[in-house]
Amino acid sequence: MASHVSGAHSGAVARSAERGRAGSGWLVFASVLMIFGGLMMIFEGIAAIAEDDVFVTTRDYAYAFDLTGWGWIHLVMGVIVTLAGAALLQGATWARVVGVTLAGLAMLANFLWIPYAPLWAIVLIAINGFVIWALCTAPGPSQ
Repeated sequence: MASHVSGAHSGAVARSAERGRAGSGWLVFASVLMIFGGLMMIFEGIAAIAEDDVFVTTRDYAYAFDLTGWGWIHLVMGVIVTLAGAALLQGATWARVVGVTLAGLAMLANFLWIPYAPLWAIVLIAINGFVIWALCTAPGPSQ
């Protein structure tokens, strides 16, 4: 009987250790969304840099920026978000703070991108919101 109890305890410890080693499901979710969102931002940037005629801009919008400049911003930010998502997937603890910061900046950049591609920008704002939520609710390394 004693061996049965100790076996159950060691199984719970093994599951807990496996969860800690493999990372939280929320961290995996956030890292996959970061990689996806970063790749989408890269595609936004390439489309804006390569051909300005792809996007139709609204006249007299409250804020107007150069589309090629925004393309470079999205391209660079997309590469950084994708790399941070890959680092988070590998288990880097610094990538959580960087991920929340980058997701917030990406939300702002996509908000300013709404005049050029409204649906795409709103979808990426939602994805970055989920990234922030998942990174903030994931258990810490000590839990």
